[in-house]
Formats: sequence, C-alpha cells, structure tokens
Amino acid sequence: MKKDTTIQIGIVGTGHLGNFHLKQLKGIPQFTVVGLVDSNPIRAKEMSQTHSVPAFPSVRDLLQKAEAISIVTPTPCHYEIGQLALEAGCHLFIEKPITDNIEHASLLLNKAEKLNKIIQVGHIERFNPAFTVLKNLDIQPRFIEAHRLAEFNPRGNDVPVILDLMIHDLDIILSLVKSEIKDIRANGVKVVSSSVDIANARLEFINGCVANLTASRISQKIMRKMRIFQEKDYITIDFHNGILEEYKICNSLPTADINDQVFELDGEEKKYVLYRKPEVPQHDALKEELIHFANSIQNTQKPETDGESAVQALSLALTIQKIIDQ
Repeated sequence: MKKDTTIQIGIVGTGHLGNFHLKQLKGIPQFTVVGLVDSNPIRAKEMSQTHSVPAFPSVRDLLQKAEAISIVTPTPCHYEIGQLALEAGCHLFIEKPITDNIEHASLLLNKAEKLNKIIQVGHIERFNPAFTVLKNLDIQPRFIEAHRLAEFNPRGNDVPVILDLMIHDLDIILSLVKSEIKDIRANGVKVVSSSVDIANARLEFINGCVANLTASRISQKIMRKMRIFQEKDYITIDFHNGILEEYKICNSLPTADINDQVFELDGEEKKYVLYRKPEVPQHDALKEELIHFANSIQNTQKPETDGESAVQALSLALTIQKIIDQ
C-alpha cells in the first residue's frame, strides 16, 4: 500500500466501545471509514446518522468496501468475523481478547500469515501514556503486584473477570518479564454474575520473578495500578490516572533533575533514595493504538500488540481460569 493513500476501514460492532472506535477512526487522517455494521439494525442506523457513515446490512457487504476492519463485537463472534475478513483481503484490528479459545486464535494467525495480512489486538494498556514512559526505563522485575478493580457494570459480564480485566495485566507482565512461567496458582469467586467476578493469580517465572495479580469487577472504586520491584528500584504505575513514580536506591549522592527529590537513608553505610515522578505526556490510548494499526499496515510491520502476543496472554488467562474452575 502506498503511504499517500488512506486505508479504507469498516467497523463491525457499534456498541459502547465500538462507538469510541468510530469517533477515533474518523479523526485519524490515515483512515477513511467506509461503513459500519451492527447486529442491532436500530443501533446501526443511529450510529450511521450520528457519524455520517454508511450502515451495511451484513458483514459480507461491508467487507466488499473495506481493506481493514475493526472488530468490536462480543468475543465469541471474533473468530467468524475475522475469518470472513481475512478471506476478503482485510487487515484486522480485534478488540481483546483475540478470540475465546486458542484453536480459533491460531487459525486466524495462520490464515493472516498465509495472506500477508496484519492482525493487531486491542490490548490498550500498552498505549497508556504512563506505560509509554515506563518503556523508557530499565525494567528487570523481581516482583510485580497488579490490582485492576472496577465498579460493577452489567456490560461485559458474559466472560470471566480474567478475560475481561486481568488479561490487560497479564499481557503487560508477559511483555516485561523475559522468562517462561514455572508455576501458576489462582482462585476466584462468582458473586453477582454466572462467571468469576473477582480473582487472584500468582505467577512464578523460571528467572525467579513473581507476579501477583488481583482483578475485580465488583469494587467500590476504580483502581488500575501496577507495582514493580527490582534490584535497588521500585516503580509504581497508575494506569487510571496516568502517573508513574520511581524510587531508586543509590550508594552515592545521585545527580537529580530539578523535579527530583533525594532522601538520605539511616544506617552505617550512606545510601540515598532518588524519587522521580517523570512527566507523562497525555494522549488518548485508543487513538494511539489505532494510529499504530495504520502505521503497521502502511509500513508492512508487525504491530506491538500482534496476534502472537495476544495468544500468549489469552493462553495464560485461560489457564488461570481452568485452575480456578477445578
């Protein structure tokens, strides 16, 4: 594809999240939104009128006009729509999780590879402003603590909280810890829905790193925090508020920037704590990941959140769910 042409993209699914996709895609110069489709024709008509985008009667009709699609439907629909889109020659942006089982995900990846099509999966926290700053630091975790808590919302309760919320942190941890997993322990409880609403998982990696994750969708407040402990360094990242803080232990008086703080520790040996709260340039994470999708298509390059990394996160999430179900 030539870099001076726009990508003709369609949207499948115009619910709560699909509406956000539609708004952002219309504002990205690399895309031309050619149409939308939704299983609810009333909803499709409303979105069509609101955003001045044609509504199509079926996915197949939309695929005739598109060269890429954004799949923002319930997870069980991802595989079938993805197969149709790949057969029609489209690149895929698929909201997380990629599918609801590994077999279907693998089939999509294999077909995309044969047809030279890109699959990007919507693990949006990789594009969170605070995480983009974290990627600039030297990260070699020894222990990770993650809490992802949400207030109860009937929307999204068709899947366990592991696939709904925890999978975000699983994806991030797998991107940070360069080691295979040695042991997994997990438990969870169904409280207000027919699937697990609150869960905890403990991952032990071969290199010695341990990650402890908690996810809940029945909390009184929103929390999306991750704490990373490594040798002489502690980093906390607040995904919800876009804040990153670092506490680094130094054997000698460190050189500090104007906004840094230095504390001296009591003890026989002089040690110091360098506190940093780097500026986090704010941006819309969804917009950034959709721009990344466009760049990946136009430059024929693998997306950061590609299908393979999405399958790894899904496989781990399903393993945790299986342990809980036993």
